[in-house]
Amino acid sequence: MARGSCVDEHVRARKAGRRRWQGINMPGPELPGLARACQALAEGAVVVVPNPPPMTYGIVATSARALNAIKRRPLEQNVGVSLHEQSQWSAVASSIELSAAALSAAAGLMEQRFTVLLPMRPGRPPPGWFTPAVRDGYLAAFNGCWAPTARLWKEFPRLYGSSANVSGEAPADSAARAVEMFGTDCVVLDADAVDGPAVERQASTMVRIDRLGRLTLHRAGAQSKASGLGPEEFLEQLAAEVGLSRSR
Repeated sequence: MARGSCVDEHVRARKAGRRRWQGINMPGPELPGLARACQALAEGAVVVVPNPPPMTYGIVATSARALNAIKRRPLEQNVGVSLHEQSQWSAVASSIELSAAALSAAAGLMEQRFTVLLPMRPGRPPPGWFTPAVRDGYLAAFNGCWAPTARLWKEFPRLYGSSANVSGEAPADSAARAVEMFGTDCVVLDADAVDGPAVERQASTMVRIDRLGRLTLHRAGAQSKASGLGPEEFLEQLAAEVGLSRSR
């Protein structure tokens, strides 16, 4: 969540030096093809975007239905929403039923590229464009901005996102695999050449914060595996680092 720079004011003090998955936010040069990708998004198309290793590729669009269509799943299925822009975070924050401290912790988790399920406040619905990301009273949110694609995220403050896969298939671990699944007409931002040594990739780890500020591991993924810890130890350490309690 950013004020035009993909850096959120809530997490400036939360540098990631202690984390074993520290490299997940490593900088990189701007990728070629960004102008074409931005044009595709402006026209309503889906774009495949890279994530730093050990995360798989993702897809983004300005339409949740477009994401679901390319994934070949029901058009009304819920998706995630990227809170990389400060104005969008501000727009939805009052609809999230968390304390200020827990909201700050959530921002820190998204800065570390976790997908976070956030509890919505009853009777205070978020702005309409967030609706496709809400399911069972929780908003699925992430921060997709990464330095090599920063221009795309700055130009599009409102983006839906999901893993880069056709329903039933594993998320794409390379640009070539994304092209295989989605075809050559889909714009794919290829970061394979700048990602460094090959590593096993996974989708992001998904965590949930309940209304009492308790943290739960909802889905294991890249961050939890890279930590080298078991699920319980990982959750215990993560909760302590971001200042939350863990659900038991």
